[in-house]
Amino acid sequence: MIDKIASRTALRVALHRAAHQLLDSPPIFADPFAAALLGVTAEQLLADPGLLSPFGRAVRAFVAARSRRTEDRLAVAVAAGVRQYVVLGAGLDTFALRNPFPGLRVFEVDHPATQELKRERISAAQLPAPSALAFVAVDFEQQALAQALEAAGFAAREPAFFSWLGVVPYLEPPVVFETLRFLASVGPSVEVVFDYSVDPSLLTGPERGFLEVSARKVAAAGEPFRSSFFPAQLQAELRRLGFEDLEDFGRQELNSLYCQGRGDGLELRGDVGRLLSARRTAG
Repeated sequence: MIDKIASRTALRVALHRAAHQLLDSPPIFADPFAAALLGVTAEQLLADPGLLSPFGRAVRAFVAARSRRTEDRLAVAVAAGVRQYVVLGAGLDTFALRNPFPGLRVFEVDHPATQELKRERISAAQLPAPSALAFVAVDFEQQALAQALEAAGFAAREPAFFSWLGVVPYLEPPVVFETLRFLASVGPSVEVVFDYSVDPSLLTGPERGFLEVSARKVAAAGEPFRSSFFPAQLQAELRRLGFEDLEDFGRQELNSLYCQGRGDGLELRGDVGRLLSARRTAG
């Protein structure tokens, strides 16, 4: 992203989450604060051709499914005793405003400019900042995540859950693996859910076309894609780092979980992006 300017792609993702509440019934992922935090009306959402297009619909399905799967996994982790949730690249994520888990502390990590916008939007929407929320300003490519989290009160020796949505494709691979290396060191147990782009050589013609359209849009916003991975190689690297329980979900798995039997026909299309959860448990 551009220094001192809030992430444009984070804003666009928030628009997709807000539009999902209005355009898709029933919603895969319920987010009653999405539109309020953005300061947009239903009329404005319905007037956005990018949200109503087939491309926008496909993106919206992936955004909704990845958020739902992440929070489903978080609920399992909390039931097992996790009391720390770290949202890496939080953008305008609203979980902290909806947090249903007493005792769960939320750490939102993001670029300072995007985080400043988030604070302004919370204030403008007259939403109370939750006492269990800690804002952690970090530039992933220039600052150490471990030290920033520690300064905010994160306990690296306690169990934790991390979400990392809509971030990895914009980072260089060394930054991705350095972050995963730190996450693997958190303990005694840790789980991370993140999405990533599949190496273009594995895509079909239509999927490559979808990727090219996406790449042009984010590059025009000043936030170009910088990484893609072969799923088998990425999984092998995660196991090398110490993660032993992996789920790597694409279109088929996410549609099976969240889109079967829908009357509105909303579904994921193609496997340009995948959602991976990786766990390391106390041994």
